[in-house]
Amino acid sequence: MSVGIGILIFVVAFIGGVASKFVIKPAWAQAYSVTWSDELGTRKIDIPYGDGEANTFDLYLPKDDTKGHYGLVVYLHAGGFTSGDKCDDAGMLSWLCSKGYVACGINYTLCTETNSASVLTQSNEIKAAIPQVVEAAAQAGYPIDKMAIAGGSAGHTLAMLYAYRDAADAPVPVVLTFGAVGPSCFHTEDWDNYGLDRDTDESRQSAAALFSAMLGELIPVEEIESGAYLERMKPISAADWVTPNAPATVVAYGAHDRVQPFKASLRLKAALEENGVDYRYFECPHSGHGLQNDDAVYQQWMETVEQYLDTYLPVE
Repeated sequence: MSVGIGILIFVVAFIGGVASKFVIKPAWAQAYSVTWSDELGTRKIDIPYGDGEANTFDLYLPKDDTKGHYGLVVYLHAGGFTSGDKCDDAGMLSWLCSKGYVACGINYTLCTETNSASVLTQSNEIKAAIPQVVEAAAQAGYPIDKMAIAGGSAGHTLAMLYAYRDAADAPVPVVLTFGAVGPSCFHTEDWDNYGLDRDTDESRQSAAALFSAMLGELIPVEEIESGAYLERMKPISAADWVTPNAPATVVAYGAHDRVQPFKASLRLKAALEENGVDYRYFECPHSGHGLQNDDAVYQQWMETVEQYLDTYLPVE
């Protein structure tokens, strides 16, 4: 099974990730989405951080520029690794800026049928971007002393990979990660939403194709059958990187998610628990990928995000 065919399956399978932009906005959610205006501060758009066309980020700088240091919150966009843009999160980024944070949205090279982008290359682009984000903020007069990283769906996966896998190399301490419905690991038995849990040749071939596309490297069917694929997938398996030094974590998942495997989120929860991480895990028992049917839980999740921001990234 070629990586090229795997990418095609990948694009088809994850196009539903667009739904994770949480377009349903109950009245309470308006408090967490602010329309940008110059009264909030200054917005710098499309700052380059690499050679790729998509390698740009936006900075949202709060009005008060007199402080000796600021907290940075990076929020990574959704879109199933195949679509989306940092501008999709303007409401969230504006809200974070209104609270006094330097906020940042980062674009990354999207996976298509004609390029070699993968979850691994996307995560490496985010890793390369963060030092330049911190430097750009400092040059604008906003020195950063600590940060949080977050996102939705695909962006949540990339945020967790940075928080758990790459934080040791961050230019400032990573103290918090939050987000929703991001795939966190790749055990085939968890991916029953795509039938990858079945003991059939077809299931193993599909797993090899999908996981190859996500990793960006060919995983033979034989490695799926033997279990060797799990070590190969570790570079993009956020749950496998959780340690006692992992940052505080707030996550939400839908029990009926058909885009990403809900069972994988239980492995993430177990890893956070076993390592003594300060975490909050919210299960939306009636919802899919958009968390659309559990308004009370969704609200509690967002209120907890704000509480953890105030605790770990206080605006002083």
